Amino acid sequence: MPARIAVAATAPFGADILERLAREHDVIALLTRPDAPRGRGRKVAPSPAKDVATRLGIDVVQPARPTAELAFDVDAVIVCAYGLLIPDALLERNLWLNVHPSLLPRWRGAAPVERAIMAGDEETGVTIHRTVKELDAGPIAAQRAFPIGRDDDAGTVFARAAELAVELLRDALPSPRFVPQPEEGVTHADKIAAADRQLEWDRPAEELHNRVRALSPHIGARGMVDGRPMTVWRTRVHDSKLELLEVQPEGRRRMAYEEFRRGLR
Repeated sequence: MPARIAVAATAPFGADILERLAREHDVIALLTRPDAPRGRGRKVAPSPAKDVATRLGIDVVQPARPTAELAFDVDAVIVCAYGLLIPDALLERNLWLNVHPSLLPRWRGAAPVERAIMAGDEETGVTIHRTVKELDAGPIAAQRAFPIGRDDDAGTVFARAAELAVELLRDALPSPRFVPQPEEGVTHADKIAAADRQLEWDRPAEELHNRVRALSPHIGARGMVDGRPMTVWRTRVHDSKLELLEVQPEGRRRMAYEEFRRGLR
């Protein structure tokens, strides 16, 4: 049954879910972060979620921080990759449901997809849970797993998670039933830092491959390749050895590694 909802989203994952939800529900507003400098030129630009909302004619609300004055006449507010703290007063006023791309309580935090792939997890999933003050700790309304393929990257997993999230919300809205999260099995998915991007070539091939695909297609793993600083976007493991497939030399476009090698001859 279609529900009347608002969506709180900023990042591409949230933008994808917003677009999918708008096909099935009455989305009356988007809560997103203020426009900010983005890209190489650092020009002020809207968030990916705002781009989607503008195209679909959805009202956009962009406070620097959400405050108790915000009011939504909705069945629920769906939170997905929003990035700002929701005050207790708002959590008490509406039903806030968070879309988290992991099998909570595993990988609570900012980078659950990237951390799952880096760890070599063979499955992940989506959890719909009530938004509470403690990070990703609210009671669960719905959860379902899916496999992570050996060569799946973060982009593939995020797309699968967005599709599954809308399916789960279709069944949960407008009146979800909750069960507490398990107390055991909690792990934390810290935000990706500069050190997480570095490729140390003496590490095992599988570990390097996992790091590359965890950071593709949006962040990129970094390392020295043939004596040059390089972003590595795609690899594979063959006969226990890492093979480079797609790279990006500093200041240049992405290209097949073989194309880069031909340019050195």
